[in-house]
Parts: sequence; C-alpha cells; structure tokens
Amino acid sequence: MHLPSSCRPESIAAPFAAHYAAARFKYGILRPFFTLDRRDGSAPAARRGRARGWRLGLSLLLALAPAAEAVERRVVNDGQLVLEGIPEIPPGLPDRLARFHETSATSFLAWSLAGDQIYVRTRFGGVHQIHRVAQPKAEQQPMGGSPEPVGEVARQPAGHLLAYTEDRGGSGLDQIHLLDPRSGETRPLTAGQALNNRMVWDRNGRRLAFRSTRRNGRSNDIWIMDVTAPAQARMVLAAPDGALWKPVQFSPDGSRLLVQYYASITDSRIYLLELATGEYRLLVGSAEAPTSNVASGFDALGTGVHFITNQRDRAAEIGWISTTEASPIEFVPGDIQWDITGFELSPDAARGAFVTNEEGISRLFLYDPEKRRHKRVRHAPVGVISDLRFSPDGRRLGMTISTSRTPSDAFVLKLKARALSYGRLQRWTLGDVGGLDERNFIEPQLVHYPAPLLSDERYIYIPAFVYLPRRRGPAPVVIFVHGGPEGQFRPDFNSLIQMWVQTLGVAVIAPNVRGSLGYGKAYLSMDDGRLRENAVSDLGALLDWIAEQPKLDGSRVAIYGASYGGYMALAGAVHFSDRLRAAVDRAGISNFVTYLENTQDYRRDLRRAEYGDERDPEMRAFLERISPLNNVAEIDIPLLIAQGQNDPVVPVSESEQMVQALRQRGQTVWYFNALNEGHGHQRKANRDVFQQVTHLFLEQFLLGD
Repeated sequence: MHLPSSCRPESIAAPFAAHYAAARFKYGILRPFFTLDRRDGSAPAARRGRARGWRLGLSLLLALAPAAEAVERRVVNDGQLVLEGIPEIPPGLPDRLARFHETSATSFLAWSLAGDQIYVRTRFGGVHQIHRVAQPKAEQQPMGGSPEPVGEVARQPAGHLLAYTEDRGGSGLDQIHLLDPRSGETRPLTAGQALNNRMVWDRNGRRLAFRSTRRNGRSNDIWIMDVTAPAQARMVLAAPDGALWKPVQFSPDGSRLLVQYYASITDSRIYLLELATGEYRLLVGSAEAPTSNVASGFDALGTGVHFITNQRDRAAEIGWISTTEASPIEFVPGDIQWDITGFELSPDAARGAFVTNEEGISRLFLYDPEKRRHKRVRHAPVGVISDLRFSPDGRRLGMTISTSRTPSDAFVLKLKARALSYGRLQRWTLGDVGGLDERNFIEPQLVHYPAPLLSDERYIYIPAFVYLPRRRGPAPVVIFVHGGPEGQFRPDFNSLIQMWVQTLGVAVIAPNVRGSLGYGKAYLSMDDGRLRENAVSDLGALLDWIAEQPKLDGSRVAIYGASYGGYMALAGAVHFSDRLRAAVDRAGISNFVTYLENTQDYRRDLRRAEYGDERDPEMRAFLERISPLNNVAEIDIPLLIAQGQNDPVVPVSESEQMVQALRQRGQTVWYFNALNEGHGHQRKANRDVFQQVTHLFLEQFLLGD
C-alpha cells in the first residue's frame, strides 16, 4: 500500500484505548479501533502501490500536454444544468430510479404556541419548505411556497410567528424572513449581500439576535433587531477576528446574551455579553489550552450556564458554570462513555435532554438540571437522533429520528411530572420511501480495518460501515467518503447508497478515516495540518482490506465523495489509480491554496485552522505538494466531477481547474454543473439528474469491461 509522504508519526493516548475498549451497541461487541496490533501476521501486510512524487507544476504540465479535444456540452432542466462530456441518459434509466428519487426526509423544526401542533421541514415543490402537522400522522400542510429551500426556523416565544432563513440560488447569503402561519404571509427582515442567520428570540418574542457579515462581508458579528422595525437593527458585538461568533440565548431578564465562539472543531469558547454596555467576558475555554465547549443555555435562575465540553480527557460531557462568581466547572457525574452531541433545555430550564453518539448510533437521555442526574430513554429506534425540541410547557420532547431503513421523521416523547420520567414515544410523520419496500433496504455492518502507523510497527483500527448487496459472488465496491473533514458517516437513511446497492448490485463501504468526529480528541486531530494525508493512507489500507474479503471484488472498486470527501476522492485517484476503476468528486477541493484564497471571506480563517495557513511559505509549499491538481499526472482513471455554480464553500473554480487539467491530459472526465445551486444539490430536479448521471457513470466504468 502506498503511504503518502506527508504523513507524520502519531501517538495514541492510552486513556482513549481503554475508553473505547468496552464499547458495545446493537452490532454486538466491537473491536475497539484504538486497539493496536504488531505487524506480526495478525494484520494484513501493507501492499505497496506505485511510488508517487510531486510532479511538474501545473503550468508546465499544461504547457507540455496536448490540446484538449472538443467536449460535447448539453444544457437541461430549463437551462439550469450544464453537462459536459456526459452521454445521454438511457431512456429506461430514469424510470428504474424513479422510486428512489421520490424518497423524502422530514425533520422536526418547532412547536406551535399551544404545544398541540408541530412544524417540520420536508420537500414541497422540489425544495424543502416549512409544513405544519396538526396531530400524529396527519397530512402535512405547507406554509408558504417559496422556490428557495428553507434553512433555520425559530418560533417566536409567546407568539405565533416563525423566523426562518432562505438561501437564494445556493449563494450562502442567507436572509431572514418572518412567516405568520395563521395567514401564510411572509416578509423579509434582512436583505443585501450579507450572510444573516443563527437566529435567537428573546423571551418576549420581540427582539431577534442573529449573526451577520453585513459590516464588511467577512466578520461574523452579532446583531439584534426589533422585528417590528428591522431597518433599525444594531450591531452588539463586532467580531475581533475571523472566527464564528453567534448568539445562543438571551438571559431570562433579557439583559445579557450567551455567545458561542467557534475557531475550529477543537477550539470553541463561551462568552457572556452585557447588552447595556457591549462588554463581553469569557466563561469557558481558552486560546492557550484549546478545547471544545458548546453552550446549551442558562439555568432556571439565569445565574449559571449548561454546556457540552471535552475539557477532561474523556468523552464530551455536560458541564455547568456560574455566571455570577468565579468558580470551577461542575461536571455532571455519570457513566456516559461516548460524546454528547446534542443537548437541549426546556423553556423554563427545569428539565433537559441529550443525545450521545456511540460510534454512529444515537442514544437518548433525559436530564435533571437541578439534581445533575440523567436517565436513558430505552425504547427509541436504533438510528440517528437530532433536533431536540421541548414543547412550551416542557411536557413533551420533539425530535428527528432516522434509521438505516427509514428516512428521517418527526417523533414526540411524552414526559411525566418528574424530570426523568417519560411515557410513550410517538411517530408524528411518515417518511416517503417512494413506494419502495422497506424490507429490501440494507442495514450496514460495522467493521474495523487496520491501518499502519508510521511511528512504529503498529496498527490503528479504522471504523467503517459496510452495505452488502443480496447477490452471489464477490460484489464490486464503492467507497463512500464523508465530508467535513470533521464529519462522520452515520448509519441513517441514505437513498443514494440504497439505490446503488439494489440497482447496481455493488457493496458500499463508508469509512470514518482519521480526523473524523465521534471518536475522541486524539483521533479527531490525526489529519490536522501536515497530517492531512493520514486520512488518504487510510483509503489505501481499506483497499488492502477489501482485497482480502471473499464477498468483495477488489478488482472493481470506485470512490465517491462530496465536499472534503470530494478532495478525498481526487486524492484517492492520485495515489491509487492502479487499484481503482473510477472516482466521483462532488464539489471537492482540488488545490488547497486556491481553495483558501477563494472561499468566502467569512469562512477563510475557520478553514485555515483545519487545513493550515497558506500565507505561511512552508505550509503553502506543503499544501501545493499534496493538492490533487498538482498531481494530476498520476490520475489514470475516469472521473465524474459535479459542482454548484454559486458554491460559497468550495468555489466552482476548484472543479473547473481540475476538469481543465484532466482534459489537457486526455483523461476521461464528465462534468456536471448546476447553475442554480450552491454547496450540494438542494433542488430535486437537479438531484435526480445527478443521481442518474452517477448511476450511468458507475455502470459504465465500475461494472463495465
């Protein structure tokens, strides 16, 4: 196996090895991925691929390459999709995939004022919109009919109005609107070329705090508006740096604002802002000893704050700190051994709920803030739980639940008088599976495969979810790489994966390579800065593992990834073209330097914290050296590259320069560009065509001879 030369020695903290050694959940006793084996025959020997070195700079490469041949270009979907080098979709293919296209997820948004109805987000007219559900499994009533997808939603306390964000054309410039669900009338609260989101109401339902870049287009400042006079909005915190500053909650008396600071996945802090003076002070976290600290809200008296933290060398846990006097953090006692990923307090802060992430699977707990105790909710479906929302009276808990076989739906847990007592968990919406038989959906298996460390002769075990088709003989494989890079593949419903497994007969393997979230601080940091290609070497180790599995065809493997996963797909094509058949890059980074220089101003410093600062000459040289664009000569497989023209995260130039470089070398490359999309394809019409194109691409280059 080829190991990228940029990898550096790592060490594994002993507490983490012990911490995960006892991990258990639905799939049985897990082999802890932090268990390390000697290379003594107990793990497969590394298979070395072709040696790679940094080749000629791109400008010289293009100068020496032959001119690219003319590429066929088609425009579809009312002129919104540009397809270059992509064959016509066979007449029968859309019909074969139609039912998978019709699957639709529903997510919990908010409660009505009376607490007897809920608001959810689901597809309407090709994009996701707000819907109202009057009772369990009742018809979902659309609220409004904008052609743009709805993002965040926050209901007005002591009122009916819904504040929501809308991103026009995928530009990333969210604007805030106000919807009256009784009349269906909407009105804008913000406009212009600034990003406005992360909305928080005060308890009276008159003021709205939000994050905005309107001052200079790059700083993530905090503003407050009276919703009856939005033109008079005022800035209450001018961000002093390029980090993300956002409001979390008004204090009970409305005089202070809890503020979240985010510099990176490993450095987040909590501040308290005095609205009368504009002064703010640090409550939790520090620049000198970075840790993750995520604010949840004030306690019932407004004299303390609950939050999630990983300040101790253990999983992320709940902490409390006083806002009125200097005191140490009080950690909530208990036996929680996995990261807490979501934490919600009721409107009166008398009870709470949180979710843990047990290697991809969610566990739901109720929390008593006064006694600092918690209790597991035992009858929740096995899957991924998110969007915790208490009803106005605190007697019901709404949430979104998705399993590997069912699209996400809104659920409601009835709560009893005592903080830790509960009743029935009821499903309020019925996700659309497009007429497909849920029994045919594949449930993934969790495995751990060995990847060698360069620091010594030991292995680290990488977790991965494997979807196996029901077929005889070894199955071709698609490696599915998540984005982030601080993301994590979790086994919730994925119609694209289910489509590939059923219609192509391929196995899909989704690894959580080094740098993924959910496995502790040490694992999360293993791809930072100059360790970037540790994650790429994990792909090579996965190819080794695939080659030894009797149910998998190691000679037919493709790789797919979106966003950072798109970079991984390109990097995989660079390092492992001799072991891959094809690659699909969806809005991936092709050159880290041009990416950092061209991503939106308000994101740049946040991404430098993860990838490295391209203004530093040594780091710039490193980033240039590992960028797929500068190693395009090593790619010897067909690629499908997909993009959104208005992408504010990974600019369209990242895809276009990669397409041009591949064409100059005569490589097969299909290019899919959605002119009315940003980062990802939010519109059903575009997503359907993308899935058809991807299916055709894999059918031709992965399955074909």
